[in-house]
Amino acid sequence: MLGVLRRKAISSASFTSCVRKSLHTVRPAVCKSRIPSAAAEEISLLTRQCGHVRNFNQLVLPGCSSNLRPERAVTNLCSSPILSNWSRTFCANSGDTVDAVVPYMGESISDGTLAKFLKNVGDRVEIDEPIAQIETDKVTIDVTSPEAGVIQKFVAKEGDTVEPGNKVAIISKSGEGVEHVVPSEKSSEKVAPPAEDKKEEKAKPQVESTPVKEKPKGSSPPPPKHSPTELQLPPKERERRVPMTRLRKRVATRLKDSQNTFALLTTFNEVDMTNLMKLRSDYKDAFVEKHGVKLGFMSGFVKAAVSALQNQPIVNAVIDGDDIIYRDYIDISIAVGTPKGLVVPVIRNAEQMNFAEIEKTINTLAKKANDGSISIDEMAGGSFTISNGGVYGSLISTPIINPPQSAILGMHSIVSRPMVVGGNIVPRPMMYIALTYDHRLIDGREAVFFLRRIKDVVEDPRRLLLDV
Repeated sequence: MLGVLRRKAISSASFTSCVRKSLHTVRPAVCKSRIPSAAAEEISLLTRQCGHVRNFNQLVLPGCSSNLRPERAVTNLCSSPILSNWSRTFCANSGDTVDAVVPYMGESISDGTLAKFLKNVGDRVEIDEPIAQIETDKVTIDVTSPEAGVIQKFVAKEGDTVEPGNKVAIISKSGEGVEHVVPSEKSSEKVAPPAEDKKEEKAKPQVESTPVKEKPKGSSPPPPKHSPTELQLPPKERERRVPMTRLRKRVATRLKDSQNTFALLTTFNEVDMTNLMKLRSDYKDAFVEKHGVKLGFMSGFVKAAVSALQNQPIVNAVIDGDDIIYRDYIDISIAVGTPKGLVVPVIRNAEQMNFAEIEKTINTLAKKANDGSISIDEMAGGSFTISNGGVYGSLISTPIINPPQSAILGMHSIVSRPMVVGGNIVPRPMMYIALTYDHRLIDGREAVFFLRRIKDVVEDPRRLLLDV
């Protein structure tokens, strides 16, 4: 057959017409079977996207162009409604909005409460700008904007319990579709009273319609009878009910667990602050000039606690089931009172720090705790806690252990009291100190020796240099 075709191609003026005629005569069934109805529909779709169908049929499927003649009328790619829909979903508003979600809050925190929104719907926000605050059991975490744009709407409400990954707000990068009307609880509260007034108005006619019995003349109403044991409570209108914050509930739970778990016992002593105050007065200017931070009493007590923990390592230990875990490091927690509640940031490896490093760390952590920017990692752990109630004027108290630690040191206010020194009565700046400890693990002997060591170091800071 190829020989016949070669001879016809040489003798004929049109090689293409010969090939087409030969294919029609030799394999007509094969050409028709290769284009079933489904394939024809696919080719129809492709022809709508390719403009000239005639060239497509003659090039790809010679001899079968008769089946595709109804599709030759479609010649314009842009007129196809299918492609216009495809392009609309691909390039319209799909990339205009982004979601602001709750960030990861730490291993021990699974959810939090949406405390408040820092922005309103329609406000412009920049990238990483806080738009809401999540209150957890330990810290307050900010929900930031992933992109710069305009807040389109809020998905969650204040007071909702949210988990990491939950959507809080939708940010429009172009500012389109922003809902400028913000539904708030205050507006709903303002609308509520008229409904109550209508109910009262409806109730009044019923009260007035009841028959009133005429009282006999000359009789006075009897005085109200009160039992001798009845209490006159104040009206409910003078009370306010406010839900507890998650931080306050967490503190309450931990402190109650401490009382229920530990065998709490407190021992006291008093410290003469004369030498430590003189040390601070003599070197405070040089200390600030060199280290850029003020010299306070807290660093002296931290160093004294480190020395006492090294002398009595059982105070730095903790009970775990039937075992005792001894810690070879000293991480001291500092209790800081904030408007939102008590937080306890940790000074890591305090045994390796000097006075300046301790003061800088305390100042940094206290500042973060007060402005709410402290992280979970900065409060995790801790082997011993120091609570300074003296900054609020406390004279003496019994602090509660911060679980899972085994002891806590309480500092109090400095008061000038008459003391016997060298056989003479002289005024001295004195401070009461208290150690609350878990009596299941720590005996009274170790607790007293621990507190005595703190007293000795604070009263004579030179012991730290000589290690005596």
